[in-house]
Amino acid sequence: MNPLLSSRQMLKDAQTYRYAVPAFNIHNMETMQVVADVAKAMHSPLIIAVTPSTLDYARPKYIVAMASAAAAYTDTPVAIHLDHFEEVGKIKEAIQEGFRSCMIDASKEPFEKNIEIVKEVVAYAHRYDVTVEAELGKLVGAEDDLVVAEQEAAYTNPADAVDFVAATGIDSLAVAIGTAHGLYRGKPKLDFNRLREIRKKVDIPLVLHGASDVPDELVEKAISLGICKVNIATDLKIPFSNALKNFFAENPLASDPRKYMTPGKKAMQEIVEHKIRVCKSHNRY
Repeated sequence: MNPLLSSRQMLKDAQTYRYAVPAFNIHNMETMQVVADVAKAMHSPLIIAVTPSTLDYARPKYIVAMASAAAAYTDTPVAIHLDHFEEVGKIKEAIQEGFRSCMIDASKEPFEKNIEIVKEVVAYAHRYDVTVEAELGKLVGAEDDLVVAEQEAAYTNPADAVDFVAATGIDSLAVAIGTAHGLYRGKPKLDFNRLREIRKKVDIPLVLHGASDVPDELVEKAISLGICKVNIATDLKIPFSNALKNFFAENPLASDPRKYMTPGKKAMQEIVEHKIRVCKSHNRY
């Protein structure tokens, strides 16, 4: 049986060999099956990401049990990750349920308060060999219940990143270089010079949030400049839901979830395959 892992070693491997581990946001059994099955077929490491609202919807024990089954089924590294959690207490509870990778997002707080909150999570998580990701800077847009207005967005300051990593002891750093949660109005403009500077100054793995709807060539360039983990959510939800809508339009009397979920899974599968290739994480294990 392949156990659920922390994301520590898979991100270190990605950093060494200059690719990125895809972190796919899932919402139910079907979406988890898709990402696990594709990762197995493509020999890719996999991070299964769960937002606070998904954890509330599916409940921790269900997610851990399903992810354990997915890990047992595949022979590549699998981690389940808490994505954009703002409540320290919820992170601690999820760790006790079996999560071994987490993101504490205190990026809305002032710099020193951000450090204080992240340090508390790191001290707790590392006792259980759980990896911790934190964010410096703010991404515009909406990720489930997390909403950041355009006027509140802020890019990551490279000098602050050095102090932040040293003060907190985090395992990976999510950077704000111009991506956003959700869909873009026009082509996004990423600050690659900023990313280069952060990479020079910080030696832990770097994470790119808001990668959905970003052109492949921009994601690939970000990976070449040091991004080791790429988060993908919106690009999965839209084809899945569109396939279900089309199925019901053609089959208005359908009522069997096994029938109407299948085209959604197939549509999502194609996107997952594509994203793994963009991350260059295929055939790594």
